[in-house]
Amino acid sequence: MRAWYTFTYVLWMIGEIVKGSFAVAAGVYSPRTRSSPAIVEYPLRATTDLEIIAMASSITITPGTLVVGTAHGTLEEGPSLFVHVLFAESREQVVEDLREMEQRLLRASRGKGGAEAALLPRRSRSAADERFADGRAVRRIRAAGHRTGPGGRSGAGGRSVPGGTSHEQPREQEEDER
Repeated sequence: MRAWYTFTYVLWMIGEIVKGSFAVAAGVYSPRTRSSPAIVEYPLRATTDLEIIAMASSITITPGTLVVGTAHGTLEEGPSLFVHVLFAESREQVVEDLREMEQRLLRASRGKGGAEAALLPRRSRSAADERFADGRAVRRIRAAGHRTGPGGRSGAGGRSVPGGTSHEQPREQEEDER
């Protein structure tokens, strides 16, 4: 089943490359300036490195679009791509086009069910969310009385030590050493 979705994605990408080529050629050879460039932040639903790389590569090989930057995801928000678009009708149209590309890509990489699940609205996630492997480690560190997150780094320089222990010195001792 995924092979079929991969095949249709490749055919669709070829069509997008041809359409983009004609749009760029028309923009270059037109006596009037037809471009309306924009940089749009696109929040990704893709989660694996392979999916993110495939999405960024698909955008970049399409004429008239280029990925100019990425933002790593946090526990609350997923990763984002910053996309330069040469012929942007509107931000909403660009995001809709990128969403279609990503949905087709996710269908090729995960199958239909995985792609549909990825496109559901994100729910707010906490650091202790059990769906994430690091959730148990964060709960164990907090249970041991150590702080986590920005401003309250855990362990030695923000790294937790296996077994829930830490190399953190008491606050009074840290202040005396300064």
